[in-house]
Amino acid sequence: MMMEKENIEDLLLEHNIRPTANRVLIVRTLAMSGAPLSVKDFEKKLLTIDKSNIFRTLTLFKEHHLVHQIEEGNGMTAYELCLRHSHDEDDDVHVHFYCESCQHTFCLYNTPIPAIVVPNGFQVAGANYLVKGICPACAKKTKK
Repeated sequence: MMMEKENIEDLLLEHNIRPTANRVLIVRTLAMSGAPLSVKDFEKKLLTIDKSNIFRTLTLFKEHHLVHQIEEGNGMTAYELCLRHSHDEDDDVHVHFYCESCQHTFCLYNTPIPAIVVPNGFQVAGANYLVKGICPACAKKTKK
């Protein structure tokens, strides 16, 4: 998804985040990726921003509910924009699919999630719905 600089600045302001050049660049990179990105992915794409600045920015975005953090199937943490919910909570719950071949993570927004009931006394603070396997593109390559 392509976002114009003005739209990105408006999005940051909606989340009570002051727009800076680096913050705009990080949001634009996330929006254009179409998939969750790890800090390492950002480092490869944004050569002008160091790792600690990327991490601090993503942490700020998470605190302001602009991104949510997911654990990928390879043990890495990735981030994706939260554009489908209110700015006060992380209710953008959907399934992620991790392809073990190409190591890409896909958002599966329309996949039903079964209700999870925890025993009395437990308070759920979040959930990570991750399915691992082979994506359609990689499955097609292996059939040739």
